Amino acid sequence: MKFTEEHEWLRIEDDVVVVGITKHAAEQLGDVVFVELPEVGDTMTKDDEVVVIESVKAASDILAPVDGEVVEVNQALVEDPSMVNEDAEGNAWFFKLSIEDTSVLDDFMDEAAYQTFVG
Repeated sequence: MKFTEEHEWLRIEDDVVVVGITKHAAEQLGDVVFVELPEVGDTMTKDDEVVVIESVKAASDILAPVDGEVVEVNQALVEDPSMVNEDAEGNAWFFKLSIEDTSVLDDFMDEAAYQTFVG
């Protein structure tokens, strides 16, 4: 997995990047009560606002970490937003992006670097 300074995690599955938020981000948000996801087929440019997430503490936007096309969204999060708090770095992924060049992910932090970043 790779990590962004915006506390997103990225997992490569073939030519698709799975995107979610880190456990650290979920803890900072508190109890998540609402998630609005993009539509399948949406084209994203790096830093576009892609997801709206609301918790009892705040509302936040999740930004696209890379350019790509949304090929799948995790509809289960809309039904049960608390999944973000329960399994932020597992089953609570937000969306999957089809990207042209996975080498762009080389610029992101690995887990050790991310732990140092938040530490």
